[in-house]
Amino acid sequence: MKLLLTSLGLTNDKIASALAELTGKNPSDTKVAFIPTGAHCNRGDKGWLIDNMNRIKSYGYYVEIVELTALNRETIATILNDSDVIFIGGGNCFYLSYWMEQKGLFDLLPQLLGTKVIASLSAGSMAIASNYRLSSQALDRDEHISDEEYNNLGPKGESSARTLNLVDFVVKPHFNSAEHYEVRNEEYIRRVAYRAGKPVYALDDQSALKITDGNIEVVSEGNWLFIQ
Repeated sequence: MKLLLTSLGLTNDKIASALAELTGKNPSDTKVAFIPTGAHCNRGDKGWLIDNMNRIKSYGYYVEIVELTALNRETIATILNDSDVIFIGGGNCFYLSYWMEQKGLFDLLPQLLGTKVIASLSAGSMAIASNYRLSSQALDRDEHISDEEYNNLGPKGESSARTLNLVDFVVKPHFNSAEHYEVRNEEYIRRVAYRAGKPVYALDDQSALKITDGNIEVVSEGNWLFIQ
């Protein structure tokens, strides 16, 4: 199993090198299937999404867009099978999980772990981990939320709290983000970490987790936090 869990994608050379090490190939010979679906449940400027994809492209990767809402299961499976890296983008984690569920990715992706690298950023990294209990939507609610209620924290009729659960911890992206500093600083995260029920990795936008067959390596040019 080869995973690269990031907060904001390939934001520095260390993280980019980690991806190349996982694939064992030159970027110019590597096909990346990028899933942007989590970004599309709300209107607004998507410059951040374009930036995420451009950073991957800037390192020389072949990038194919896999929009889950627009493609059928067979086409999605064909593209993912033909790729070296499956890169799950950010956005609304509950909306992303709903469409991953609808298009069979919770069954397909575990089958591809032996031959593909699965990379992710933001909501995509949360989707790979154990649960969404530290998502912004969950933390905005009363701490006593039933399992069924978590399924309804996203857009009405297009929401799921299911995760791939490929690792036994929770990811909190955008640690110390200037945009949301008060709810992503160390004091706040330490205060709410118990809600996850799992260990927590808080990653800033210059940090990532490189995981090879259960071995976890922090790759960072910034700051990160681990809470057991």
